[in-house]
Amino acid sequence: MHNKISHYLDDLRDQFDSISTERKEILAQIATYIRSKKAAGKPADLVYICTHNSRRSHFGQVWAKTAADYYGIDEVNTFSGGTEATAFNRNAINALIRAGFEVKQMTDSENPVYHVLHSEGEPSVCFSKVYDHASNPASEFAAIMTCSDAEENCPFIPGVELRVGTTYDDPKEFDNTPLQDEKYDERCKQIALETLYAFSIIR
Repeated sequence: MHNKISHYLDDLRDQFDSISTERKEILAQIATYIRSKKAAGKPADLVYICTHNSRRSHFGQVWAKTAADYYGIDEVNTFSGGTEATAFNRNAINALIRAGFEVKQMTDSENPVYHVLHSEGEPSVCFSKVYDHASNPASEFAAIMTCSDAEENCPFIPGVELRVGTTYDDPKEFDNTPLQDEKYDERCKQIALETLYAFSIIR
């Protein structure tokens, strides 16, 4: 794992007490789901969903893959999707780079494909897509709703085994303001912290 990412997560481990009891109960559902899939000898597929699949859902996808690696939990596959396709937002990409990720743009289009790497292993493949895109699992997965709009506008998701709402404020509100980078870093860190906590209680 890249040193900067490893140190970032080491620091977050000391901040679990800052997560409210109510949030911990929600996050524990994700841990229980992964634990049950492992007990059944099956991979745990996690799909992080937000409206545009451009910011918070990608943070979830990337940090879940990273947290699984950090705690040595194998057979966890992470994905993301939205209720509509746009593009992986540049401000969100920059926040991940500041956290220590290596990001490579693999295609040139209005909705590019990016590889996000926390180590020398397999990257997180990130691009904006609807949640039922062919690259995402169609059945036996957990849907983790990262924004209230997606939570309200996706009343039914086919094939889902667990649906849990871990909604976060949208850093988009601060685009093109003096607080832009600070707020994207803040949201990136919050999602990293809560995702890391969920993986910390699997074992």
